Amino acid sequence: MSGSAEAPTGPLKILSLDGGGAKGFYTLGVLREIEGLVGKPLCEEFDLVFGTSTGAIIAALIALGYKANEIHDLYREHVPRIMKAKLPSQKSGALSDLADLVFKDRMFGDVKTGVGIVTTKWEIERPMIFKGSITQAHGRKGTFVPGFGVRISDAVQASCSAYPFFQKKVVHTAAGDDIVLVDGGYCANNPTLYAIADGTRALGRDPADLRVVSVGVGVYPEPKRNAFDAMRWAKYLQSVQLLQKTLEINTQSMDQLCTIMFKHVPTVRINDTFDKPDMATDLFEHDMAKLNLLRQRGAESYARDEEQIKTLLGVG
Repeated sequence: MSGSAEAPTGPLKILSLDGGGAKGFYTLGVLREIEGLVGKPLCEEFDLVFGTSTGAIIAALIALGYKANEIHDLYREHVPRIMKAKLPSQKSGALSDLADLVFKDRMFGDVKTGVGIVTTKWEIERPMIFKGSITQAHGRKGTFVPGFGVRISDAVQASCSAYPFFQKKVVHTAAGDDIVLVDGGYCANNPTLYAIADGTRALGRDPADLRVVSVGVGVYPEPKRNAFDAMRWAKYLQSVQLLQKTLEINTQSMDQLCTIMFKHVPTVRINDTFDKPDMATDLFEHDMAKLNLLRQRGAESYARDEEQIKTLLGVG
């Protein structure tokens, strides 16, 4: 569903991807299996792909036609380096290098399906969602420009800018505005509600016509730190834990709202909880062995819900 494409007439299939930093490897494990199930790129299966933070990177790549394994190759090569960086300027610099390398100067008019990249306006504390199609606009269609005229690279960087661990991101819109943005997880770490709003309000579809696959990043125990680290990094670690707790509360709140407000929307939510000590991790994980394990766990979570997903998507 590009800027000029017509809305689909069959069931409206939505893919929603949570934020969670390096834990996006779990998401990629799920998506590899879904792609194998449908037998084609996910941009050809889903009419809307929404993402927040790490989910925004994945959603944007899917919308441009990338396959799940291609995205995994990029994550495996670049994500540990970004998460290993110490200073916010270093993290943001590494993220910028990756985004520009992958997305180059592509714009939201280049997407192959409907997309929603969720960010948060820092100064006025409201969401800003980058979209490629005027059919997704809820108003002000006379001045609609795909992605507000912002590059996909810049929008994705903004969605991932988990301040204060990353620097804020300033984007310049086609309207001539400079807008300060931070991580989309501060307003909707689970963007499913926004995606359903596009389907039912902007596209005017009946809730029963929607088919939603909502993918989280998993819930894990907090990593244990040795006594030296705990003393040296106490303030930093407390801030990481607070950020993670904030995002998890936001995720659960949005999920509960979806259940209450749109209980008639056929939905499969994949987001398992892992409580074994060997699964301890956080959004800044950079141990590749652990990240590979998260991807495997994602594939296993998919297997548990495979029959529901087949029914939902009308496959097999």
